[in-house]
Amino acid sequence: MATVYLARDLKHGRHVALKVLRPELAAVLGIERFLSEIRVTAHLQHPHILPLFDSGQAGGLIYYVMPHVEGESLRQRLEREKELPIEEALTLATSVAGALDYAHRHGVIHRAGGGGPVRSIYTLSLQGPRTPQLFLANQFDNHSPSMSPDGRWVAYVSNESGRLEVYVRPFPG
Repeated sequence: MATVYLARDLKHGRHVALKVLRPELAAVLGIERFLSEIRVTAHLQHPHILPLFDSGQAGGLIYYVMPHVEGESLRQRLEREKELPIEEALTLATSVAGALDYAHRHGVIHRAGGGGPVRSIYTLSLQGPRTPQLFLANQFDNHSPSMSPDGRWVAYVSNESGRLEVYVRPFPG
């Protein structure tokens, strides 16, 4: 639905993520969904959800600005390391679950599954990993083959295929 650019905030001297609605999708889907994403993001205040810095329109393009988070995504890290140390996995899962719970209590459904939107880095305040924007897939340019043109996930992964066991091994039985 949008393309995310690394940009420089000249006023504050920092790098930011600039999310711009793709014009071809705006023409087909309209702009209301993107504007809704901006409104929802602006109201979410949680230590593991990236805040909205600004939004607007320039040159006929609608955009919003969020903090730029350096580091690899959880998906990239798991592809490299195959698994996380148990303590780190528990910390990450707790942080992400807390952010998702907060968003759900505020009427937001996170539709971007998987480790792509989760950046497993620690901020200077040591608040733990942050989960970029929990309404639609942020940090995606939606060119992923697993996403439909309107930004919905089209793939299904069973718990067995996704190695999503709910038990910590070893377990009896």
